[in-house]
Amino acid sequence: MMFKKRVTLKDVARETGVHVSTVSRALDPIERKNITEEVVSRIQAAAESLGYRPNRIAAGLRTNRTMTVGVMIPDITNVIFPPILRGIESVLEPLGYASIIVNTDSERDRESRLVDVLRDRGVDGIIHIAALRSDPSIARAAADGMPVVTLNRKVENSSIPYVINDDEAGVWEMLRHLSDLGHRRIAHLAGPQDLSTGQLRLVAFRTAAKRLGIEADPELVIAATRFDEKEGGRCVNELLASQRKFTALLCANDRLALGAIDALREHGLDCPRDVSVTGFNDMPFLELIRPKLTTVRIRQHGAGRCAAEILLRLMGPPDHQTVPLETILPVEIVIRDSTAPVCTT
Repeated sequence: MMFKKRVTLKDVARETGVHVSTVSRALDPIERKNITEEVVSRIQAAAESLGYRPNRIAAGLRTNRTMTVGVMIPDITNVIFPPILRGIESVLEPLGYASIIVNTDSERDRESRLVDVLRDRGVDGIIHIAALRSDPSIARAAADGMPVVTLNRKVENSSIPYVINDDEAGVWEMLRHLSDLGHRRIAHLAGPQDLSTGQLRLVAFRTAAKRLGIEADPELVIAATRFDEKEGGRCVNELLASQRKFTALLCANDRLALGAIDALREHGLDCPRDVSVTGFNDMPFLELIRPKLTTVRIRQHGAGRCAAEILLRLMGPPDHQTVPLETILPVEIVIRDSTAPVCTT
């Protein structure tokens, strides 16, 4: 049986009459920018005609790059993450990078183990969407020289660049919306306090309530252990069991809000007639759920793009441009059907 000989860079160079190093650069999505478009097009056409396929292992040994990036997410079942991943890949894939996606389930030991797995695989960088507030494993990777960006989270006491949403502005606008509807007894379903998102949105709630002259009753603040529907229901059951009066629920994310609405319904309470409920993130498919959820819309695809662009700068050659430590993306509130004026009857 005859085996076809693998086409090499030398074969492409011979076909086009240029040096092997020129062929190598022309077929590299990052390096080709230093070569004229005419030469790049001619080399690419020859490579395709000959059936050339790059040897990534050999290229990795030569360039010390694997052209892979690790992307860590906290919950693979959360529909907010696909648009973010698409944003990341829209930047990285055209440049020849492949993403290795891992799911941490927001478990500290699993997260630490997966950081090591990605490092052992030789990824060129990591976008960490699942970082805990205190995360020694990812901080250690960054200290060892691994390019790292965190998205939707930031690691405390660390120089890791992070991309977050303007949680303070989002909570402020939503609380003002509820206040304008006449609500004063507003409960908050806070996110997990070991995540920066949960902590920042709780601080923002307390700050906004003070500015608006609304009492932030500590007994109307319940912290979830996870950002999911089950925890939203548990938190509402805890609130109702306390018999503390409230007319609105400001939830730290959409999944908590959906679980809260379901629990209210089980107790015979209607949203928004009896209790207004708001979310945060504006995850996909919300308009298919009744009542349509009033929420804070964050950038999802755009956030992924932003994180990927910062990571590219970290992975590239050192230059005089500084990489920002903090990038805060704007948000907006989306008013739908789950909020209404406070019921006075």
